[in-house]
Amino acid sequence: MAGTSDAVHIIDHLSKHEDIEVIATTTTKYGGDLAVSAGADEIIVGRLGVHEIADLISVNKIDLLVDATHPFASEASINAVKAAHNSGIKYIRYERPSIEIPKNENVFEVLSFHDAGIKALELMNENPYARMMYLAGVTTLRQITEIIKPELIVVRILPMVYSIKKCIEIGIPSENIIAMQGTFSKEFNKSIMKEYDTCVVITKESGESGGTPSKISAAIELKIPIILVKRPIMPKLEKEMVFSDMEYLLKSVIDLS
Repeated sequence: MAGTSDAVHIIDHLSKHEDIEVIATTTTKYGGDLAVSAGADEIIVGRLGVHEIADLISVNKIDLLVDATHPFASEASINAVKAAHNSGIKYIRYERPSIEIPKNENVFEVLSFHDAGIKALELMNENPYARMMYLAGVTTLRQITEIIKPELIVVRILPMVYSIKKCIEIGIPSENIIAMQGTFSKEFNKSIMKEYDTCVVITKESGESGGTPSKISAAIELKIPIILVKRPIMPKLEKEMVFSDMEYLLKSVIDLS
């Protein structure tokens, strides 16, 4: 189960083994294109429930399910565990390492995107003419626009037609849409924040590979409040294998294959 930079690394490694066939599932065509470029033999694009994943396992005679979805894709991971259990196959999850959050008066941790919107509104009331920058993905953006006027929000999203259309449908002005791919340096993030006269930033704890540290560092240096949505708590797994070390995960997958 793919769609992340972590999954690209795993697929690239596994595709070099002739006796391993990789089928990658992603929620977007963009994620599917990344999986293909990494060497996936087949891709399936779309959101899959427990039964769809179980059917995929059965039809393709899958031996092992590797969950490399985003840390915030908790529903997808829960569905994957259930489907693997129901199908009697092994489940392995790559859990992207968390980062240490700096202790700073301008860093605020919250438990949900709704809470992030409420906190941002509170901070923006102190400076109602500046704009908020949203660096947490288009799928959760509507939760913020239910609290803060869309015209006050600058978003940085992936350069995908779906993401841009979603922003426009929600009401984000086109001049407030930054469509760029990748993780960015602290200096680049600082430049963007200054360019758009940002008074508060919302992001999520996506780990180092998600570019979270550079976003936080940029905001701290500019003395801009940054609101960090904490990861959802995943259910405890007893028999499943969960790795935060990529090399150990790859070795285990090869051994099991």
